[in-house]
Amino acid sequence: MERIKQAIEKVKRQRSSGQNRLDQALLVDSGRTITPRSSQADDEFENFDYKKTRVVKLRMEHLEKQRIIAFNKNHAMSMNFDLLRTQVLQKMKDNGWRTLAITSPAPEAGKTVVAINLAMSIAHQTNKTALLVDFDLRRPKIGAYLGISMEKSLNDFLDGTADIPEILVNPDIPRLVVLATKNPVKRSAETLSSKKIADLIKELREYYESRIVIFDMPPVLVTDDAIALIPQIDCVLMVVANGMSTKSEIEGSLRHIPATKLIGTILNKSETEKLDYYYY
Repeated sequence: MERIKQAIEKVKRQRSSGQNRLDQALLVDSGRTITPRSSQADDEFENFDYKKTRVVKLRMEHLEKQRIIAFNKNHAMSMNFDLLRTQVLQKMKDNGWRTLAITSPAPEAGKTVVAINLAMSIAHQTNKTALLVDFDLRRPKIGAYLGISMEKSLNDFLDGTADIPEILVNPDIPRLVVLATKNPVKRSAETLSSKKIADLIKELREYYESRIVIFDMPPVLVTDDAIALIPQIDCVLMVVANGMSTKSEIEGSLRHIPATKLIGTILNKSETEKLDYYYY
């Protein structure tokens, strides 16, 4: 853990602008059960009737095996994702941001688990809706992690055989919609930097003023996919894995993410139950 702190501190010192100081990094142990608590409902967002969006019921036992536990609002560890949600939303509100990319330096850091749980937590905020998009086109996992059938997915939209309403799924959680990717996409970097994807991001962002769009992104250092997409997203949350992400990987990743977009860094898979914080 100490070497990860040192790596982040080193990059922080290399940043020339004082306003780009280390602002926020939450430590979240994804190996434990973590869920958010919902807030009191506002009438405007209390009842959602998904007439056009396909509704799929989730299986609790499957979710728990994948460490997707934010659907359970009463779990004792809920404060972790509550804190992450609140701090992320405050930062996004201050900057007028509505799109968030979640990435990592390398695979297996737990970014998809964080993305799903954070999206569920935001959906529990009754003045927000959340849309979770699987943009890890080489290794799409969101559909499998949630255990949802993908009759139509982002692949069909890219092929021109389905429109956006046909590929959205409500996982039986109010105010949450998922856009999954079923199969790996060839030439993924070119796809993510295409006009079709740019238009899709714009439409998803602007359709509802209350919507926060979360993109599960590829790791930064494995391909150029994330680098191609980051300019189109308002802000970035980076997940690093304790004992897995190396100092050089963290430093290299941070060099590819503009300081003005980096909203924070999460230390995942921590062996300690204590939460430590960094501030940018």
